Amino acid sequence: METIILGIESSCDDTSAAIIKNNTILSNVIASQAVHEAFGGVVPELASRAHQQNIIPVVDKAIKDANISPYDINAVAFTRGPGLMGSLLVGSSFAKGFALARNIPLIDVDHLQAHILAHFIQEPGAQREVPSFPFLCLLVSGGNSQIILVKDYLEMEVIGQTIDDAAGEAFDKCAKVMGLPYPGGPLIDKNAQLGNKTAFTFSKPKIQNFDYSFSGLKTSFLYFLRDRLQENPAFMDENLPDLCASLQHTIVEILMEKVIKAARHTGIRDIALAGGVSANSGLREAITIEATKHNWRTFIPKVAYTTDNAAMIAVTGYYKFIKGAFTSQDATPYARNMVW
Repeated sequence: METIILGIESSCDDTSAAIIKNNTILSNVIASQAVHEAFGGVVPELASRAHQQNIIPVVDKAIKDANISPYDINAVAFTRGPGLMGSLLVGSSFAKGFALARNIPLIDVDHLQAHILAHFIQEPGAQREVPSFPFLCLLVSGGNSQIILVKDYLEMEVIGQTIDDAAGEAFDKCAKVMGLPYPGGPLIDKNAQLGNKTAFTFSKPKIQNFDYSFSGLKTSFLYFLRDRLQENPAFMDENLPDLCASLQHTIVEILMEKVIKAARHTGIRDIALAGGVSANSGLREAITIEATKHNWRTFIPKVAYTTDNAAMIAVTGYYKFIKGAFTSQDATPYARNMVW
C-alpha cells in the first residue's frame, strides 16, 4: 500500500514542506530567513511572521514538485516541538487546518526524533543503506548534544546529553567572539580547513558517564582570545584559520570521546550522526577515522537532511502512520525537549 505524507517543519527560522511516498522523498522545499543575519541570531517574532508569509507558497510548491494532487495526501505530519513557540504555532495551525479540511489524520512529530529518522529517507532510484537496530546516534545541533540508543523507529533512549550548552551553540558563540557573522558554525568549519588544528589547546571538561559540557570550553576560548589580543591586537586576524581549526578539533574530540565510550559500553557497531552540526567536515572526518579503528558501520546523512527540513518530518510521519500513531486537533506545541 502506498502512503503519501505531507510534512511541515517550522521549529526555528526555516519554513519547509515535503512530500514522501512511503519512505521515498518526492519533494523537499525550504524557505530560509535572511532577516536574522543583521541581528546575530534568530529573532523569534520576526521568525514567526516570516513563517506566516512562507507557509502557503512552500506547501504549494512541495505538492507541485511532487507532481501530486492535494487529494492524494493520506496524512499531515508537523513538528510539534521543541523549538520557538511562535514558529511552531504557525506550522501546527496550518497542519491542523489542512488535515481538517481534507478529513485526513494529523501526526505530531518530535523534531529531534525526526533528525534521527532522516537516515531512513530514500530517494527515487537510489536505495541508501540504513542503520540496523539497535544503533547509536550522535545528535548534534545548535540546541542539543545527545547520544541516543535507537532501538526501533519510534523507540529511542537518550543515554548521554549536554548538562549545559550544546556543541552547536559553542561553535556559534565562539564565532561571535571572533567577529564572524551569524551563523558562525559553518564559517568556523570553512576557516578550519585552512588552519592547523594543533596550533592552540583549549580545556576539555571531565564529565561522567556519556554526558557533555561545553560551557567551560566557551569560557576558556574567551579568556584565551582576550589575553592574546592584549598582547597583540592583530592576533586574531593573523591566526583566524588556526583558531578555527583548533577550536573545531577540540569540540570534535569532546564529542567523539563519549561516542567511543558509549560504543564500547553497549557493544553496538552501527553509529550514526544527525543534526545540523553533523554537516561539519571535521566531525564527519573524525567519525570516519574512528570507524576504521573500531570496525564500525557509520551513517552520515546527506547535508540536505542535516539542517531543519520537512523531509525528516515526513518520513517520521510515515513510520507513525503505519503504527496508527495519530494526534488530535487539540495537540499543542512544546518549546522544550520532551522525554521520549
